[in-house]
Amino acid sequence: MKTRALVILVAVLSAACGPLLSPASTPSAASVSSRATVAVATSAKLGKHLVDGKQMTLYIFDRDPSSTPTCYDACAKFWPPLLTTGAPIAGPGVNPTFLGTTTRKDGTHQVTYAAHPLYYVVTDHNPGDVTGQEVDNFGAPWFVIGPDGNKIGGHA
Repeated sequence: MKTRALVILVAVLSAACGPLLSPASTPSAASVSSRATVAVATSAKLGKHLVDGKQMTLYIFDRDPSSTPTCYDACAKFWPPLLTTGAPIAGPGVNPTFLGTTTRKDGTHQVTYAAHPLYYVVTDHNPGDVTGQEVDNFGAPWFVIGPDGNKIGGHA
């Protein structure tokens, strides 16, 4: 419960005061310069779920219809999209036919998995962190995603 309160507080402060991390320090900034890798990691709490090439947890937003991202502006500062400059790379455990991209409003390409746009959360600082799991933020809950393309937790 403390984690959810912290995430909400950070989101409110971020929206009011600007980002807590500069764009260059967010995980997605590094992925913009190259092809993004999506792999599978295992956590004791959540089981198998998607991560990037540096083992940082990836999330989906319940508000996103199909492959269309809806997280922009203050939302995207707190939940940065996983961006790529070319076709994403399927790491171990990933179904390559589920990988794709969608074009964001600014022309960048966001990685999708089973038609879900993928995001980070700025409160995950280390590989294995899952501070955004089931957090209701920016109008809907956020979830980690399994290698089967389904969200983990919440209602199906």
